[in-house]
Amino acid sequence: MVSSPRPAHVPRLSTVILPVQRWHEGGCRRWQRAEELGFHAAYTYDHLSWRAEFRDGPWFGALPVLTAAAAATSRLRLGTLVTSPNFRHPVTLAKELMSLDDISGGRLTLGVGAGGNGFDATALGRQPWTPRERADRFAEFVPLLDRLLREPVVSYDGTFYSAHEVRGIPGCLQRPRLPFAVAATGPRGMLLAGRYGQAWVTTGDPRVAAGGTPAEGLQAVRDQIVRLGTACDQTGRDASELEKVLLTGFVPGSPLESVDAFVDFAGKYAEAGITEIVLHWPIADTQFAADEAVFERIATEGLAQLRGAA
Repeated sequence: MVSSPRPAHVPRLSTVILPVQRWHEGGCRRWQRAEELGFHAAYTYDHLSWRAEFRDGPWFGALPVLTAAAAATSRLRLGTLVTSPNFRHPVTLAKELMSLDDISGGRLTLGVGAGGNGFDATALGRQPWTPRERADRFAEFVPLLDRLLREPVVSYDGTFYSAHEVRGIPGCLQRPRLPFAVAATGPRGMLLAGRYGQAWVTTGDPRVAAGGTPAEGLQAVRDQIVRLGTACDQTGRDASELEKVLLTGFVPGSPLESVDAFVDFAGKYAEAGITEIVLHWPIADTQFAADEAVFERIATEGLAQLRGAA
């Protein structure tokens, strides 16, 4: 067995299921299987389409898929990883999230990020926003969404978004609202995580992902957690209150190679401060290809091994 650090805590293990299967041709069964395997949560991407290898294949809407998953499961937490302002407006999104939180029995988490320059950015027939404009919009999007999910009546007139006497009744089943998992690596995004997040999400450092070593990828996440702590200090928040979520698949390393590889990987990231690790459900012939039998063994055996090491 690979020797790994003795983690101070055992991270939660979750999965992300890309919305690429028809519901009655395997899609439903995959979400049910995630619950059977004991995953803490199952997330999905919230895009109109995503990257070249998925661009011309099946791709379904995140919120309808999550609604169906809520009806097909009973314990599994559900969420987006992540939703962005690229094609969402806080007013309509808040109403859909409140409804989905109710349908799921209070099992919904909103993963939210600033978005990027992919297909979502141009699908509505406009030019992609600059990085500064994305950050500016995100800084307005999150606080307004927070208000819309907490308050029964909201009016707001901002630079990018407006709300006029919007009703949010009866509000979320989870109080004071459903949790936000804020994806951020820059200082402005981390301040938003500190102010509004119940969790912080990272995919690592993209500058390291392409050619970096596993040790460099791990150090980059450690550095991000330090910066998150600084941002929380600035907002008067204790950083320990936030879950620290790592979406794998974009950091150097191969945690799905074997159970031992996962235990080594997860132990190191838990020692660094990560409290939830999210694995992509394998998809053949894509960047997320992996042995599904090994993936299921990781779900059932990997955390047990980590608990024994803790």
